[in-house]
This record gives sequence, C-alpha cells and structure tokens, in this order.
Amino acid sequence: MPNLENLKKQAKLILRWHRERHYPVAAQIRGLIPRFLIMPDSEILAANFKLGDAQEMVARQHGFESWQALKAGLPATSRRVKLPPSKATIICAEPQLLVTDIKRACKFFHEKLGFSLEFTYGDPPYYAQMGRDAARLNLRCVEGPVIDSTIRDREELLSATMTVATVDEIKLLFLEFHSAGVSFHQTLKKQPWGAKNFIVKDPDGNLLSFAGPAN
Repeated sequence: MPNLENLKKQAKLILRWHRERHYPVAAQIRGLIPRFLIMPDSEILAANFKLGDAQEMVARQHGFESWQALKAGLPATSRRVKLPPSKATIICAEPQLLVTDIKRACKFFHEKLGFSLEFTYGDPPYYAQMGRDAARLNLRCVEGPVIDSTIRDREELLSATMTVATVDEIKLLFLEFHSAGVSFHQTLKKQPWGAKNFIVKDPDGNLLSFAGPAN
C-alpha cells in the first residue's frame, strides 16, 4: 500500500478533478460514496464535494470504511504487496448514435424517452451525452445519414440495446413511451426465446431496442 503522503496526494487530485468537472471522476465517486449512488454525472460534478469526501474515496479504494480507519490500518498493512490485476475489467459500454441535429436529438431523448442531458461539447455543440439511470448514450452530429434507411429498417440494424431488470418493468417502460407519443419500429413483443422487447425509432432513424428478461 502507498504511504500516507501519497494517499493524501491522491485525495487532493480527486478533489481537483471534481472542481474541474472532469467527467470520468464522476463514475468513480458514484461507485465509492453511497450518497452519490443514484446521481447522474452532471449532478455529482455540481454537488458539494470536499477533501473529506475525496479521502473517503481513497480509503474505500484500499478496503477501509473511512479515512481514519485507513490511517489506523496503515502500520499493519504497509508491508502487504498489492498484486496487479491479471486482466482488465470492462465496467460499462456507451453506444454512439449518429444524428444530424444535436439539439433536436437531445430534445427527443429528454422529452420522449426521459433521459437527462449529461453534457454537450463543442461551439456549437456537435457531441452530447444523454443518461437515464445506468444507461448512457453518446450523440455525434454528422452532416447526413450514413446508413441507408431502407436497409436499416429491413434488417433491423440496431444502434443500441438497453435492458430493464424485470418483466413488469419492460411493460411499464413501453406504456411510458407510448403515452409520450414515441414512434415505434416494433411494439412490445414476446420473442421465441421468451424475452419481451420493443424497438424505438429516433428522429434520425436510429433503432433502439429496449428489452426485459424472459419469464
């Protein structure tokens, strides 16, 4: 384990990243500090975050419940060698959707599908991220369609697939979208393997599958 001075530097670095609104640190904060668990990235970066919070993160990263517990445990663990991981772990995936109008796309995902804007980039914006619960969709502006719409619809070339936890939730989500006036490429349907899903078409023709588990 690193010495206490190095751990203090780590905490200060995390605090600086938060102040600079460095988006990758938001996911780390959410994963380590319980009070941030259900917050989207934008709310985490706007929240009150102090050095003590950063120190708590560092402590939890090293298996301690608090900074005080870490300091107390340092003498007993200072000789332990932390082995590097044997393989990398992928913790999430963020599909990228190609759109021709960032403002229109963000409005659709917010008003029709209940997503929140996480951030935009560029002046004028040509990139954005929308989030709902644990799902993240990245929107990239292009000058025109890059996939033939006829082929995409015929072959059902999906741009993203999102899942819910239970059979009841997929029905609730379908009804929510239906009430919002969403355009469906496929309404709620039970597949041969037992799962239920539906497919939404966004204003740019992207096909988005929403699926629930099999009974």
